Amino acid sequence: MVVDAGGLVEQSKDITTVKHANNRVRYANKPIKKSNRWCKKRRRKVVFPRVREVLRLQQLFVSCREIFKGHGTVPPASDVNKLCNILDKMKPGDVGLSKNQFFKAAGAAIGTHPRVTYTTIYQCSEFSLCIFFLPEKAVIPLHNHPGMTVFSKLLLGTMHIKSYDWVHPKHSMPSSRMRLARLKANGVYTAPCDTSVLYPTTGGNMHEFKAMTPCAVLDVIGPPYSKQEGRDCSYYKDYPYGDGETTAVREEEGECLGWLEEIQVPEEAEMDRIQYLGPQIIQNTTTC
Repeated sequence: MVVDAGGLVEQSKDITTVKHANNRVRYANKPIKKSNRWCKKRRRKVVFPRVREVLRLQQLFVSCREIFKGHGTVPPASDVNKLCNILDKMKPGDVGLSKNQFFKAAGAAIGTHPRVTYTTIYQCSEFSLCIFFLPEKAVIPLHNHPGMTVFSKLLLGTMHIKSYDWVHPKHSMPSSRMRLARLKANGVYTAPCDTSVLYPTTGGNMHEFKAMTPCAVLDVIGPPYSKQEGRDCSYYKDYPYGDGETTAVREEEGECLGWLEEIQVPEEAEMDRIQYLGPQIIQNTTTC
């Protein structure tokens, strides 16, 4: 299992990049069919993305390059607000997605979760821009973002999101791998909605996505996952709070608490990577 800088979990080496197909993701610029008639030659119509769409994505890219400073840094509040203002205005067309049904769940066996796919718009050592596509009932399991700041913009669909932060100082259950966490979010969100932000220790650093309808989520991650720099992805299972008793999550001094146990990478965490075919960002000679 390999952790990819542009996503959460990528399959082992025998899994290659999946070619773009309309049964997975449908971008706004559809391929144009050639005529089979030999007597007439038709010019192929070239469809360019609207300038507004390119400008929004380009603005996001340029701002990310200015804001993210790499390992061990967290953007200040002014920069967080700047990125949120850009992301809040972004729509599916800004990354080339059709407003119609944009993909179908494929290869999902009965009784299992449909597979999630993802595409990387851009990635470097300081940040990455990627989109996750969740068919209805698909799940991205509860996972963490060590040392990272993550902006999530729901572009399409309705999704249930649950998130936690660790309770400090470290509080664990006796003779157990479980650790106490504070519930930060547990609700349903429908696009268009405001951008959510999580930080290294606050804002719901550990979160879980469950698609109630087909969903697309644009993530800005800074810095990306990196085993070498201590930012490996871990997965968790949550349990009700209550000293090991099987009771409902209860309020403790106005806060909802729960136990989190680190687990092996779950099957539903495996994703297929597809090629990004939306509007392209423009890079100058200065690289990040």
